[in-house]
This record gives sequence, structure tokens and C-alpha cells, in this order.
Amino acid sequence: MGAKLLVSSEGVVAGSIDGALDEQIADDALALLAEEQSRVQQYRLGSATLDVFIETFPPPQRLIIIGGVHVAIPLHHIAKLLGYHVTVVDARGILATPERFPLADSIMVEWPDDALAALHLDSGSSVVVLTHDPKFDYPALLAAIQSPARYVGAIGSKNTNSKRMEALREMGATDEQLSRIFAPVGLDVGAKSPSEIALAVMAEIVAQRYSRNGGHLKR
Repeated sequence: MGAKLLVSSEGVVAGSIDGALDEQIADDALALLAEEQSRVQQYRLGSATLDVFIETFPPPQRLIIIGGVHVAIPLHHIAKLLGYHVTVVDARGILATPERFPLADSIMVEWPDDALAALHLDSGSSVVVLTHDPKFDYPALLAAIQSPARYVGAIGSKNTNSKRMEALREMGATDEQLSRIFAPVGLDVGAKSPSEIALAVMAEIVAQRYSRNGGHLKR
């Protein structure tokens, strides 16, 4: 058995491969974790070359939908088809029901910020805010952009989004955190119906997961 180094997603390190290389290996491991990749990396150690196999274990992909509105219904269907663990959150119990979301892994009738705190968002989490109501939108978005979530999107027009950004800034959000919000949400595919909007949203989430811009493959 060779030397081993264990690095958590928070950067906590246990074990050692070589004192002179551990920090660099840990940084590379975190970078590969973010890319959901595993591979052999080469390092210079004096006059020798050291091959290190970095194996990552990305967290399961989760989609948290804030707001049990019409778009959320096809969105949860598409997400499940793609293998996501889906949670639907809405403080309005009449909207957050198993009848409306039969494929959801979890339905939480709670205020969005309370639900997000309980869900412990990580780099495998995507949050889509569909409530279109400031009393739900603002706390949910603030909690999401202050977390390690990979993707944070919000429905609404450019004008709505501009007002939202100002409100979040007044609530303590930094410009860097605000820049994480994808709004208006979804790729520009000309979507009009709830199902088309859901498709555009899920396409953007997948593109963000793989660091793509969602452009055409045709050249």
C-alpha cells in the first residue's frame, strides 16, 4: 500500500504523501472534485517524478426547487429523468403536495431559508427559485448564494432581477455573491410554456455542472 492523503470537500486534510507536496496535491484534489474528475497527476520531487492517482467522490446531484408553481412540475420530472435528487420547498402547503410532485424525493412545507439551512447545500446542489414573490425569493436567494451550491437561478424579468439585486445587496450580499445568480433563469431557447421553461432551466443547470456555455455543437 502506498502513502495516502484524504481531502474533504471543505479542504480538511488527513494523512500525507510527502510534506513538500501535500498542499499542492490537496489543491489539485479539490479542483478535480469541482470538475467531477479523477486522474493521475505528476509531481516533481527533487530529481524524481511522482505519479499520484487522485480519486474524487463528488456529492450526489441535488435540485432544490423553491416554489411549487406550474414550472416546477415539469422541472421536477426532467430533473428526476436526469438522475437528480429533487426537493420541492414551499411554505404554501396547498402547492407543495405529493399529488403535484409525485416524483419528488422530498417535499418541505417550510419557509425557503429555513429549508435551505436544514438541507446543508454543497457543491452538488442546484437551487432554482420560482416563487416570484419577494418575501420568499429574497431570503431563499440570500441563503443559496452564501452557500457552496453549484448553481443558483431565479425566475423573473430583467427589471425584476435588477430590483432583486438591490434588495439582496441591502440585506448584506456582496457583488461576488450576487454574480452567482442566473437570472433571468434558463438558457435562451425561446421557451414560452411551463415545460419549455423547465427544459431551458435544466439545460442551464447541466451546462453549469460541466462548465459549458450552452452554445451550439454545430460549427
